[in-house]
Amino acid sequence: MDRVLINVPKQVTRGVPFEIKILVSHPMESGQRRDQMGQAIPRDIINHFVAMLDGELVLEADFFPAISANPFLSFSAVAEKSGILTLAFTDDKGEVRTETAAVTVG
Repeated sequence: MDRVLINVPKQVTRGVPFEIKILVSHPMESGQRRDQMGQAIPRDIINHFVAMLDGELVLEADFFPAISANPFLSFSAVAEKSGILTLAFTDDKGEVRTETAAVTVG
């Protein structure tokens, strides 16, 4: 994974849903294409995603080969207090990328 862009509002209202947007730079090779020599290109996708807000699960998802390269994710969460949003991505190579963003309740 080359880069992860996270968009979280600078300030959110306690108890009111807010939107989290994520863009992940990853080639997402499905494993169904062949190279110039006719050999199958190994599958390499982000297969698991977890979002936690101060240790509390917000979203957990499994992805499959039909997902696009450089996926864009958008979901909502509710915060009762300021905290840290932790995002973890796992790909087929076993690489885990963890990113964080501050969530400020005003």
